[in-house]
Amino acid sequence: MAERRVSAGRRRHRAEWLRWGSLAAAVAVVVVFLLSQGQDIDVSYGQSPASSDAVAEGGAGELGDVTVPSVDEMAALVRADDVVRLPGAIASWDERRVREAVGDAEVRILVAPPGLDEDERDRVRDVDDATVRVIGTEVTGGIYQASADSAVGWRAQFAVGDVTDQMVALIAQLRDRPAPEAVDQFDWRDPDEAELAAVAADLRATGVHVGAGATLDGIPEDLAASAFPDRRAWYVVLPRQPFGEPVPRYGPALAELFPDTPVVVVYGWWIEYHGPHAGDFDEVVGASFYAQLGERLSLYDYPQRNVLAGYLARVTDVRYAGLFDRPLPYRPFDPLRVALPALPWLFTACVAVYLVLSARPLLRRSGAGARTGVNARLAGLTALAIEVSGLTDVSGNPSLTRAIGKLGAAGEALARNLPDRHVRSLLDDAEAELDDTARSLGRADYRPDSYLSERLA
Repeated sequence: MAERRVSAGRRRHRAEWLRWGSLAAAVAVVVVFLLSQGQDIDVSYGQSPASSDAVAEGGAGELGDVTVPSVDEMAALVRADDVVRLPGAIASWDERRVREAVGDAEVRILVAPPGLDEDERDRVRDVDDATVRVIGTEVTGGIYQASADSAVGWRAQFAVGDVTDQMVALIAQLRDRPAPEAVDQFDWRDPDEAELAAVAADLRATGVHVGAGATLDGIPEDLAASAFPDRRAWYVVLPRQPFGEPVPRYGPALAELFPDTPVVVVYGWWIEYHGPHAGDFDEVVGASFYAQLGERLSLYDYPQRNVLAGYLARVTDVRYAGLFDRPLPYRPFDPLRVALPALPWLFTACVAVYLVLSARPLLRRSGAGARTGVNARLAGLTALAIEVSGLTDVSGNPSLTRAIGKLGAAGEALARNLPDRHVRSLLDDAEAELDDTARSLGRADYRPDSYLSERLA
């Protein structure tokens, strides 16, 4: 008999530990859940290794060994001639289309070379007699600037130095007339057998062909490896092409010769990609690269190596964005991200364990005459708390937690035969907290008065 009493005492002791442990776990889950709501989530595929800090003017070899005359000297030149080209100027245009845009207006054009520093650019812009100013391939006039905004416009501008569309659009704006549609005047031709054979031989031998007049002094190998990690790309680098002459289109021909090899073709400052994943891939890379850096490329005289390095860095950025079936960087396992959706269910389970264990001794005493009403009320409020615990959101959790604590204290008071007045006071507090919880949920049927009346009906 004594052994059975000891065994029963041990079971009650274990039940008490489990009951209070489940309550502590429920409180801990609520705290973690509430704190997680204020976290800032950074969704990213990883930091591209090609990202770099901004470089001050002149730090990337973009300033050429050129200068311009004084403002007065340039003003005198512009007054003497409708079109003034300063030494080193590279911009060209279709004279017929520009004359049609000018019409009978007086338009004077000043063309300066790229690679000027800020002071020299300011001197060009201070020539008030010039209606249109072209620095490199940047076209401005008055308060306006005309820029290319498509692959067709960027290709003409950076492969040939053609600024016809920009000049026509700017002159129309200055004359308060609608701008005409842009015209693709870029003239391609297929390379002949000798040209293609010479380029293909260099690519097979070294992976690089540098045409006469190109300034490339080497491939940036680190960026090339990160841009094309699966297979080394081959490069064809040519100088800026002559304006008004057909340009040999090496890309498609080389892609047909070497179908599994990435091929990058450079014309001046215009870069094309041909090979695996071509199509949407090269359009995204080219559009993002020239949309962001086109203004700098139009003003400065960057070495071709630097332009190619910037392009390869953009290819790497696009690859790290997870597009076009490129490999993604490793993302470490985040326990909180995985566990967070399960926290409300874990909270509900802990509360249910606590309330069931708290109600067991009370249910055994439900037949006691003096405390029948108190026990029934405690049982009803406990059942209500269990039902509500699976429905509460963040705003309802604090009041529900307090109600559970009050119900636990009421159960403990009954187990210790404390005065009924004390037990009723705890139940009143629990009922008020459950009423706040029901209000926060917008559920009138879970307010204690309604719930208990339906339970007793």
